[in-house]
Amino acid sequence: MEITTPQKEQLSNEGYLVLDNLFTEQEVDAMIQVIDSITASGPAFRVTSDLFAIRRFIKEVPTVIPYIFTNTLQIYINQLFGNGYFLTKSIYFDKPEQSNWFVAYHQDLTISVTEKLPVDGFNQWTVKHDQFAVQPPVSFLENIFTIRIHLDDTDENNGALKIIPQSHCKGIWRIDTLDHTKETEVVCKVQKGGVMIMQPLLLHASNRTTNKSRRRVIHLEFSNQPLPGGLQWAEYLSIQ
Repeated sequence: MEITTPQKEQLSNEGYLVLDNLFTEQEVDAMIQVIDSITASGPAFRVTSDLFAIRRFIKEVPTVIPYIFTNTLQIYINQLFGNGYFLTKSIYFDKPEQSNWFVAYHQDLTISVTEKLPVDGFNQWTVKHDQFAVQPPVSFLENIFTIRIHLDDTDENNGALKIIPQSHCKGIWRIDTLDHTKETEVVCKVQKGGVMIMQPLLLHASNRTTNKSRRRVIHLEFSNQPLPGGLQWAEYLSIQ
C-alpha cells in the first residue's frame, strides 16, 4: 500500500494517475446501496434520461462518508500530496446505459463557495442550483486535485475520460486553440473500485456511451489552502 516514485512523477508531469483496486468489491457495493436508497429530490439533484447527478454529494448523502474515506484512500492522499488536505467539492454522476450525453474538452476552472464576496483575483461568478461558483487565481487551481471513484468498469465505450497529458502545465487554455493534430489524447480506462486522480487544469472530455454499459463516478476535489477575503469553501470536510 505505497505510491511509487514513477506514479508520483506521472501525476506531476502528465497530470493524471489511475489506481485500480483502491476500493474492494464490498466497499463499492456499499456505496451503491447507499446511493440507491436515497430519494432524488431538491436542487442538488439532476435527473434526466441521459444523466443522474447529485451536487454537494457528501452533504446530501453523508451516510456514504465511511465507505469513501477509508484508511487506504487517506494513506494514498497523504503519500501523493501530504497532510492538511480537505474536501472542497463532491459530485455523483450516473451515465445510464442508454445515455447520449457527452462532454467536450474543458478544464475545471471554478470552485464552490458559500457566498459571493468582492475578492481580487476571483472572477466569473455564477449561481446554479443555490450554489455559488467562482474562478480563482491559477495558483489555487494548481493546488487542487481531483479523485474520481469508479463504481463501474469504464473504458472508451461507456464514457471514460479522455485527457491531454501535460496540458495542466500550460495555465488556462482557450479551448478553440486546441489542435488535436499536435496533442496526444489518452483514454483513462478505470476498473470498478479504481480511481483516477487528476489536476483540474488538465484538459479532459468524455464521449457518449456506445456499449450500453453504465458508468457511475464519485467526483471529489481537495485543497489545503484557506480562501482569502472571507470566502469559505462550500463543502469543507476535514479528512484527517
